[in-house]
Amino acid sequence: MATTALTHAQAAAVLAPRLTAGEEVVKFIRTKPLGGAGALIILGMLGVAVFAAALAPYDPYVGDYGLQFARPSAEHWFGTDEFGRDVLSRVMYGARIALFVGFTASLAGCTLGGLLGVVSAYCGGKVDLLLERLMDILLAFPQLILALAIASILGPAVQNVVIAISIPIIPRAARVVRATALSVKENVYVEAVQALGATRRRVVLHHIVPNVVAPYIIMLTAQLGGAILAEAALSYLGLGTAEPTPSWGLMLSGSAPSYAEKAPWIALFPGIAISLGVFGFNLFGDSLRDALDPKLRRT
Repeated sequence: MATTALTHAQAAAVLAPRLTAGEEVVKFIRTKPLGGAGALIILGMLGVAVFAAALAPYDPYVGDYGLQFARPSAEHWFGTDEFGRDVLSRVMYGARIALFVGFTASLAGCTLGGLLGVVSAYCGGKVDLLLERLMDILLAFPQLILALAIASILGPAVQNVVIAISIPIIPRAARVVRATALSVKENVYVEAVQALGATRRRVVLHHIVPNVVAPYIIMLTAQLGGAILAEAALSYLGLGTAEPTPSWGLMLSGSAPSYAEKAPWIALFPGIAISLGVFGFNLFGDSLRDALDPKLRRT
């Protein structure tokens, strides 16, 4: 009886109509309200970043020394900084830098790490051993410390920040993808396909890669918040973007130490933006992880 019930359940799952993309989104929001909240925060940040030129009330690069340290008011909602620049406008434009670096560094690191993980798992032997030892070397350093070291060597620039943040992500993505690829490689159907004469390229592209997409996406979303925080940290330490680029971390670097008591709003609003961005990506990433792989909920 149990077998019959299980068969009926499986048949119902197979015959059930597939949900459209819109229905999948609605289902995700209903079942994962925190993930929906995180998605709204991310969409809000994207909207501000894309339409910053239209939304920002002032030019973020132009200051007025007659308005130095102006308190938040109807004219300047977030006040002005030490150069008389509108803080709200700079926070809006800072979303562009944060999202660009976050997305680019996470995508580059996870993609390269994922490729190395697939190669390591499929080739095995000396190739696997060599790549694993290389990943061990990179994992021996804390993620932010390694990014600081790379950024200090390359110098302050946006492209260098992307490189510095993406490299520490590579071994972490490689480990996750390699573990999944190894389990897929050992499945009976993969061995059967190989026995039937399928080429390595076909096995990898048609049987291994599709099965590592879910952990890849999970890893990508998990790294986005950390990448934004790392960009802010590097800019705060003078190893990220340079003045007059409106970067959240750079705004903290120039204002917090000297003007914390005189004009706390200069550091307060960029700090809130960083916290909100990281919080949104973490909420969305955790919910997406649970949706794509329920086995990871208790890890």
